[in-house]
This record gives sequence, structure tokens and C-alpha cells, in this order.
Amino acid sequence: MQKLFVNPEALPNWPDFFTNIVTVEGNGVKTIYLAGQVGVDATKNLLEKGNLKTQAVQSFENVSTALATVGATTADIVKITIYVVNYKPEDAMVIGEVIGKYFPHQKPACSLIGVQSLAEDGFLIEVEAIAVKDMDE
Repeated sequence: MQKLFVNPEALPNWPDFFTNIVTVEGNGVKTIYLAGQVGVDATKNLLEKGNLKTQAVQSFENVSTALATVGATTADIVKITIYVVNYKPEDAMVIGEVIGKYFPHQKPACSLIGVQSLAEDGFLIEVEAIAVKDMDE
């Protein structure tokens, strides 16, 4: 089994707290663990404070960027966990629309969890993911 820890330049980086991507390879399979991605760009600029949809799109863009860094796509995701600040049932429609854009066919297993706050003021959503890729592909 081989582990690889990656913090790509194309993603925001908090090296004192976590690694953005950890891959584990063994038995012909690569399992990819993504740290929670939020609605900021690579230089940690928050997109549209107060706008859940914009931050959700950026979070999933960061997930896509992370996956591309290690040779995977959203089609390889098997599980996502989504944390939403002050979650309200109507937020599900906004998030569902964004999920549909990134997973047009098969949806991964998903947990949607309401939280009081996230790591920094202004963050409205955080998306974690686990992906599995056949190394022969």
C-alpha cells in the first residue's frame, strides 16, 4: 500500500491544518480522499459572501480540480459529505442543482449536514469527497 499527500497549487492551501488530497494505492485501486473544499479560489478569496449557490459551485470546482490533479474525475466519486451553515430545507434545492451539474448521471452516496459554522467566517458550504479509481484505466 502506498500513500501520497498532495497540496496542488491550483487549490487553496492551509498546510498547518490539513492536506487537500490523500491517495492510497493498493490491489490495483487508487482511493482518493479529499479534504473539505469551500467557496474560495486558489488564493483563498471568498466568492460572494452570503451566496450559497456561488460558493457551492466553487466548492465543487475545487473538488474537480483536486481530482484532476491525481488523474480522476467526479465520475470516480463514491461518497460526498456536504456541510451547510444554518441549513434550511430550501437549501437542498440549490445544492441539488449544483450536484446535478457535476454528477449528470450516477450520483454518489451523499450526506447533507447542517452546521452552526465552518472554519472561517463567510464560508457557507464545505464539500468532502471520496473517490475510487481502477489503476488500470
